[in-house]
Amino acid sequence: MATGYQLSHLEALESEAIHIVREVAAEFERPALLFSGGKDSIVMLRIAEKAFWPAPIPFPAVHVDTGHNFPEVLAYRDRRAAEIGVRLIVASVQASIDAGRVSEPGGRWPSRNRLQTTTLLDAIAEHRFDAVFGGARRDEDKARAKERIFSFRDEFGQWDPKNQRPELWNLFNTRIRPGEHIRVFPLSNWTELDVWRYIAREGLEVPSIYFAHRRRVFERDGMLLAENPYLTPGPNEPVYEATVRFRTVGDMTCTGAISSTAGDVESVIKEIAATRITERGATRADDRAGEAAMEDRKREGYF
Repeated sequence: MATGYQLSHLEALESEAIHIVREVAAEFERPALLFSGGKDSIVMLRIAEKAFWPAPIPFPAVHVDTGHNFPEVLAYRDRRAAEIGVRLIVASVQASIDAGRVSEPGGRWPSRNRLQTTTLLDAIAEHRFDAVFGGARRDEDKARAKERIFSFRDEFGQWDPKNQRPELWNLFNTRIRPGEHIRVFPLSNWTELDVWRYIAREGLEVPSIYFAHRRRVFERDGMLLAENPYLTPGPNEPVYEATVRFRTVGDMTCTGAISSTAGDVESVIKEIAATRITERGATRADDRAGEAAMEDRKREGYF
């Protein structure tokens, strides 16, 4: 007697993501995977491993390094890339500044995040990438929720939400002209909780800053920021030591910590399941300007 076969929620998400990765590998000549060492890109790398196992991942990993990243994350990035044997290309924002391609920002929030756009587009042009995997998820903010899994970018790297291609029945349009490329988001239908449950299921290592630890911090505009060489606390921003962790890993200049005692993956899962605040709204200063600001950044070619 035949019995039905039903995938679990995580298995269905994983299967969809693997299908998307294989579709890109089959249809494009020069794909690449953005890998920062953050939890979403860690899951993306795992998906790519499974998609081609036992063969190696057939495309490089690319990190747009702002120069303001957490040292723990960079150490993890290099170690993980070496472990699985993937070629790691590091595109430097500092090199773009030195070359006069972009200018160093100032002010109270001297984040280099927006400068990543130029560095990324230069790397895409230099290596002639025609498809770039990203770990963006639709639950992160409203601007990302508008985006397709295969997100078309024109010859200037720009995204136009009013000119997106339909994706009926998971059929993806891969046709592009020279100079254009596709951003691909296999984790579009995942949530932060899904990502952590997958990390738990797969037993994946993540950078230590995702777990509770003692760190010197100061408060600015309602956010706890790590003491670092790139931000100067103001006279009313005393530095003190607290037990914190990070829900997302970006620049030290704009990524806030949260007070937490979650010291392992299961504790993090319980904490996320109980919260009603999104990870980016709680911990990313550059995303607090609202949906319109994020959409403008994506139009410019932002991740």
